[in-house]
Amino acid sequence: MKKRIGFLLYPDFQILDATGPATVFEIGGMMSDIAYENTLLSVEGGPLRSSSGIVLETDKMDANQAFDTLIVVGSAYYRDYFKGEAIAEYLRRQAPRTRRLCSVCTGAFFLARAGILSGRRVTTHWQDIDHLREHAHDTEVERDVVYVRDGQIWTSGGITAGIDMSLALLAEDTDETISRGVAQTMVLYYHRPGGEKQLSSLVQLGSGSDRFSLLLGWIRANLSTELSIETLAAHAGMSPRNFSRSFKTETGMSPAKAVETLRVEAARERILNAHMSIEAIAAETGFADPERLRRAFNRIYGMSPQQMRHSFSNPKRRFD
Repeated sequence: MKKRIGFLLYPDFQILDATGPATVFEIGGMMSDIAYENTLLSVEGGPLRSSSGIVLETDKMDANQAFDTLIVVGSAYYRDYFKGEAIAEYLRRQAPRTRRLCSVCTGAFFLARAGILSGRRVTTHWQDIDHLREHAHDTEVERDVVYVRDGQIWTSGGITAGIDMSLALLAEDTDETISRGVAQTMVLYYHRPGGEKQLSSLVQLGSGSDRFSLLLGWIRANLSTELSIETLAAHAGMSPRNFSRSFKTETGMSPAKAVETLRVEAARERILNAHMSIEAIAAETGFADPERLRRAFNRIYGMSPQQMRHSFSNPKRRFD
C-alpha cells in the first residue's frame, strides 16, 4: 500500500513543522506495510530557506498532484505569506480530492484563508489563537489543545504538536502498536492525546512573575505531601496572610486553587499515560481519596477520571 504525504512550505517556514511529521511517516513506513512517500511543496518549487537558515529542496505545486494527506506547516512569519492567493487556491482545489488536510501550528491560517475551516473545530499555536479567530469568524477555535480533528481536517498547536498529530494520523492508518513503536524509536514520550493542554498549569501560573516560580516547582514535586497555607508560606519565607495575598496577586489564583490545579494536571497525566489504578493516582498526587479526585475532575474537565481514561484509550474516539 502506498500513501503520498505532501508538506506545503513557504519562505521562512519552521523546519521542525515539516521534518518532525515527515520522520514519523518515514519510520512508520519501515514498521508497517504502508509505503509512505513524503513530498515537499512550494509555490515556485526549488530550494526554500527555513526560518533557521536551513534550505530544503521543494517540488512546485501542481494542481494535478494527488495526495492522501496534505500538511501545511507553520512559521513565526506566517503573517507575511498566508494572505497570498496562490496557496489558498491550491488548497481549495486539493481539498475535495485529499483524504486528510492538516496544519501544524500557524499553518491553520492558510487553511482559513482558503475558506476550508468554515464551520470547523480547529486549533493553532496558543499565542495566535485570538488572531485566528479574527480571520475565521465562523470557526470554533479551541484555545488550549494539542490537536483537533474535525472530519478530514486536522489542526495542531505549536511545532512538536505536529509530531503528536502525525503519530495520531499514523495510528489511524495502521494501529496504536505501530504508532507507539515509532514514538519509542524517535525517543519520544508517547504522543499526547488531542485534548491534552498545550501549556501546563505550571507555566501558566508562573507567567506573570518569577517571584513564586521556585515554590511552584517545589509544589509540583511534592504533591503527595500536606500543602497547607502555613506549609507553603513557611517554604516561601513569608507570613501566611502576606503569602496568600501576594500569591494571588502574582499568579491570579489562590494558593489552595493552585495546589488543586497542579494536582489535577498531574493526575491527568498519569491517567492518560500510566498503568495505575485511580486509587493509586489519587494517593500519589495528594488527593485524600478517589472521590475528591473525581469531584475535582468533574469540576475542571466535565468528566470523571474513569471517563477520561476510557475516552482516550478507545481508538475510535481518541482522535476526535
